[in-house]
Amino acid sequence: MSDTHAEAAQLAFVRQEPIPPAPPPVAEAGIVKWLRDNLFSSVPNAILTLASLWAIWWLLSSSMPWVFNGVWDAGSLRECREILDGATGACWAVVRERWAQLVFGVTYPEEAYWRPATAFVLLFVALAPVLFPKAPRSLLPFTAVYPFLAYFLVWGGSVWVPVMAAAGFVVGYLVFQRLVAQSFAMGFFGAIAAALVFWWVAGFVTPTLTAIAPITLEAVESRNMGGFMLNLILGTVCVSLSLPIGIALALGRQSGMPVVKWICIVFIEFIRGVPLITLLFVANVVLAYFLPPNSTFDLILRVIIMITMFASAYIAEVVRGGLAALPKGQYEAASALGLDYPQAMRLIILPQALKISIPGIVNVAVGLFKDTTLVSVIAMFDLVGMIRGPILASTDWNGVYWELFGFAAALFFVVCYGISQYSQWLERQLQTDRR
Repeated sequence: MSDTHAEAAQLAFVRQEPIPPAPPPVAEAGIVKWLRDNLFSSVPNAILTLASLWAIWWLLSSSMPWVFNGVWDAGSLRECREILDGATGACWAVVRERWAQLVFGVTYPEEAYWRPATAFVLLFVALAPVLFPKAPRSLLPFTAVYPFLAYFLVWGGSVWVPVMAAAGFVVGYLVFQRLVAQSFAMGFFGAIAAALVFWWVAGFVTPTLTAIAPITLEAVESRNMGGFMLNLILGTVCVSLSLPIGIALALGRQSGMPVVKWICIVFIEFIRGVPLITLLFVANVVLAYFLPPNSTFDLILRVIIMITMFASAYIAEVVRGGLAALPKGQYEAASALGLDYPQAMRLIILPQALKISIPGIVNVAVGLFKDTTLVSVIAMFDLVGMIRGPILASTDWNGVYWELFGFAAALFFVVCYGISQYSQWLERQLQTDRR
């Protein structure tokens, strides 16, 4: 027996390395686990998953043949139907033939298409240092110049008109810097007065400068603007203007000065209680009765004013909600640091309030961009106006609806989805309290 134990002791094995872990069961890893946890975790979820898959299959099987079997080369709806010969398919030829009208309108000069296209490309360059912190700060001067450059490219005319407009803002800024040390109100209103006086004087100087140095592009009147270009102009300008105005209205509504407070309250509540289409009719018809006889007021400018007022009222309430969400200790901390009201708002309160308000502001911006299609009811040929007017009114394409409105929906979806994705990215970047 002792010999057996001795032999067993000689044959004993001691593992020097740990046994590698066994792979998990198939049902607890990979795609199978994801399906079980997310799609088939219970009987009701499994039923909903199968019903959703059937709905997706039905939708794709019904629409994809119509989309991919479409006709791209035809001169009219009749030719499309002859080519299809009873088969299912879309008539995309209308988009191929009328894409320039859908984008730029009917009456915008064809030889000048490069001007709004260039302005659109430069828009991303100008927005880069504002929207992305890692973008070169050296682009900020171009961002300040871009609005005037875009006006010159799209509308044309003398270069001295946007130059003098930009110079007015520079004069106002210099006056503000000079007077703000005495009081913020004096600097603010002094800057406005100085800019207005400069622009009044510039109205007499600009023709002389144009005669001396005639740097001009072919002038394009506002009534020639149309297509998706008009929607982009209205959306970009109105969102850019409504954000600072909305912030000012939100601060004014919380002001301790009764006059300022009630002016802001009346403005916000009145504008929010009136449909946008009503304001557009006011801009188109009623506003002309308040102008002097034989005076002209650009229609696009009138529409921009009304849409900006409408969006500003909604943004003001969004920002006010962000201000109300801040704890009282933030205001007390600003006072304890010895900051005055403008410094406290600029350095402590507004950065936090605007971070909270990002989803609401983006929601207003997306809704405003889509609402620019309402200008078609006041005889402005934006993208929807072009579809409902010149294109469908022609005998060649009368009856093509799904293709045109599907193309319009795709354009708006790309822009709105891009704005939404940027806002979510910005929220993730500003999550300073995450662990």
